Parts: sequence; structure tokens; C-alpha cells
Amino acid sequence: MPIPKQTTHKLGALMCQATRDILWAPAENRIQAQNRGAGLTLRIGSGQATYHRYDPRHKQHLINYGVRMIAAKHQPETALGWLSTREIRGRGYFGGEVSVLNLLAHTCCHEFAHLLQHSAGQRHYGSVHNQHFYKALDELHGSGAANATRQYLSEQAALADIELSGSAFKLPNPIQALRQWQIGDAVRFGHGRIEKKGEVIRVNRKTCTVLVSHQSRLLRYRVPLQLLSPAA
Repeated sequence: MPIPKQTTHKLGALMCQATRDILWAPAENRIQAQNRGAGLTLRIGSGQATYHRYDPRHKQHLINYGVRMIAAKHQPETALGWLSTREIRGRGYFGGEVSVLNLLAHTCCHEFAHLLQHSAGQRHYGSVHNQHFYKALDELHGSGAANATRQYLSEQAALADIELSGSAFKLPNPIQALRQWQIGDAVRFGHGRIEKKGEVIRVNRKTCTVLVSHQSRLLRYRVPLQLLSPAA
């Protein structure tokens, strides 16, 4: 069941606070020594996009947390496709345990690692998630900064009476998800006003191509397997 937009916005605000207070504050002097006058803007986006960008003209780092990303990481089916899930499991962050709390805390660290990577001059076109990025991310987890971010989110959510579960997900098997869909299946994806219905015309390794009829036009969408549901 989708979580209310108001809740995702509140959690986004807590992620912004955690990023500034727990991650940025201790590193600010070091970052500004590399790039004098550099600052940080934190923003809650209305969509799924979650990213770090740098504006060289104003020397401003921007980290954007999308509310639809926050909502997606509340359900094991939709959390499965995110890189943060694979990083937690594959690199053993937070003991390899995937939960809503761990995913959101790790997302803060993931985007801040991009900031550190950029400040060190190690982010290049076509080489984003490189060894320098993962060195910065490993250090955030190894130094205790990731655990501090996790604790901050947990405590502030409790104070604000926001549910933020630390219980581990039972993640679906991606092979079973792949076998679930066949060409010709009627499916739906999205929620509320943005929900779409269509027909599977191709089954890929991680996505299905879905043909959707919209205002006398036929549109094709590549949809992650875990975001599909049978159409009623």
C-alpha cells in the first residue's frame, strides 16, 4: 500500500537534515579546502529522481531526494530494483540487512559519497560509480558516519511520530519475478492518477516492455519487473 505523500515529504526533510548535520558538517572544512566557498543545497523532489549535481558557477553542490524514491523503498517489491539495495547486500553495509531505515540512511550516504567524489576530482563522464566513489562510500560506512545517519533518522522520525521501520525485508526472488510475466499479459504500473494499464510485448532480464494506449496513441514503457501488477 502506498504511503501518504505527506509522510514521504517529512522523511525527505529528515534525510536533508541528516545529510547536513551528520555528513556535511564534519566534512565541510575539508571540502572547502579543496574548493573554497563550496556550499550545499538540499532539496526534496516531487518525482523518483535522486541525485547529486554541482553548479560550478555558484560553487553549489545539490542533493535531491525524490519522494517517489522514498515511497518505493518502503516495499520489498519496489526496493529490489534500486542500486542502494544491491550495495547494502553486496558490500555488507548495515550487516547486509535491507530495511526501510537502512535504505534511506544508505541513500543519504550514497549521494554524499558522490559529493565527496566530485570534490576530490574523481567523478568523470562515463565513470560515476567508480573505485573512487566506492572508496568514499566504504569510508562513510567504515567510519561510523552511516550508522550515525541511521540513528539520527530513527530518532528524529520517532520524535516526529513517523513510522520508519528497521525490520529486515524479505526480498522477492528476481528470477521468479522474471518468470511471472509473459508476452500478452495485461498489466498495470504506477499509482493513483499516474497508474497505467497495458500489454506486455517484450520480457527483458530486468524489465518488461509494456504497450499502453493513450489518447489514440500507442506508447511503449520499459517497466522494472517489480513495479508490475496484473491488471484487473
